[in-house]
Amino acid sequence: MITFIIRRMFATVLLLIIVAAITFAIFFLLPRLAGQTTYQLAAQYVGRNPTPTQVHAIEAKLGLNQPLDVQFGRFLKGIVAGETYSSGPSKTYCPAPCLGYSWRDQQPVWPLLVSYIPVTLSLALGAAVIWLVSGVAIGVLSALRRGSFFDRGAMSAALLGVSLPIFFTGQILLLLFSYKWQIFPNIQYVSPFSNPLEWAKNLFLPWITLAFLYSALYARITRAGMLETMNEDYIRTARAKGLPERTVIFRHGLRAALTPVLTIFGLDLGLLLGGAIITEYTYSLHGLGLFTIEAIDNSDLPEIMGVVLIAAFFIIIANLIVDVLYAVIDPRVRV
Repeated sequence: MITFIIRRMFATVLLLIIVAAITFAIFFLLPRLAGQTTYQLAAQYVGRNPTPTQVHAIEAKLGLNQPLDVQFGRFLKGIVAGETYSSGPSKTYCPAPCLGYSWRDQQPVWPLLVSYIPVTLSLALGAAVIWLVSGVAIGVLSALRRGSFFDRGAMSAALLGVSLPIFFTGQILLLLFSYKWQIFPNIQYVSPFSNPLEWAKNLFLPWITLAFLYSALYARITRAGMLETMNEDYIRTARAKGLPERTVIFRHGLRAALTPVLTIFGLDLGLLLGGAIITEYTYSLHGLGLFTIEAIDNSDLPEIMGVVLIAAFFIIIANLIVDVLYAVIDPRVRV
C-alpha cells in the first residue's frame, strides 16, 4: 500500500509539472506562434487601455523578450521559490508560490486566490457531502426496490435534477426561501471559524442548488452499478453462505458499485474547487468563480493564469485521493 501511494505521488508531481508546462505554453508560447509580438503580449498583462510606457515596463519586468526556455525556467522557479521582476531600479517581488503578479491590482495573484478559496472550498465540500450521501443512498434504495413507486419517483426526480440548469434552480430557491418566505435572507459568506451556524445557514441554499444536480447523477450511476453487481455470482455465493442481507448489500454489493462513483466524484470535486462559477454568480458569493469572471472582464491575464493553475492543482490532487481510495476499496488496483 505504501509503495502504491509513493508511486502515485511521484506521478502526481510529474503531472503537475506537465500541467505547468501546458499552462505556460497556452499563455506564452501559443500567442507567439499566432504572430503576437512581445509588446502585444505584454499589453495583455497591464489591463485595459495601457500606455506604451507601462507596456514596455512590463515587457522588461517579465522578461518576455528572453528565450522561451529561460522564461519557462523562471516560471517554474517562481512557483517553487518566488520571483523578482526587475527593470533597472524598479523591482517587484512575488513570493512563493508565485502564480503570477497582477499589475492591475499591483499585488501577487496567490494572496488574492487565498482570500477567495475559503468561499469556494466551503461551497464545494458542503455540497459534495450532501450529493454523495443522498445520491448513493437513493441509488441503493432504488436498486433494491426496482420497479417500485420509490424507484420510479426517485429516478424521475433524478432526471429532473440532471435536466434543470443550476442558474434556474438557484433563482427558484432564492425567490421562494430568500425573498418570499425569507427563511434564508441576505445570503453572504460567513467564516465557519467565527460563526459555524451562520456559515451553514448562509450556504444551505447554494449547497442544495449544487447537490440537486449532482445527487441526481450519482443516484442514477449508483442504481445502475448496484443492479449489475447484485446479479453477480459472488453475491449469490455470499447469500448461499448465510451472510446477513445487510452484509451482502453494503460489504459486497455497494463496495463494488462505488468504483464508478469514486471516479466521477474526484473529477467533480476537483472542478468545483477550481470555481463553482454559476452558483457563486447566482448567490453573489465571492469565491474563485466570481474572481474568474472579474479577471476576464478586466482582461487581467495573470489572474486568469493563476486560476487555471489552481484549478488544475485541485483536480490532480482530487484524483490522487481517488486513486488511494481505489486501492482501499479494491486491492487489485495496488498491483
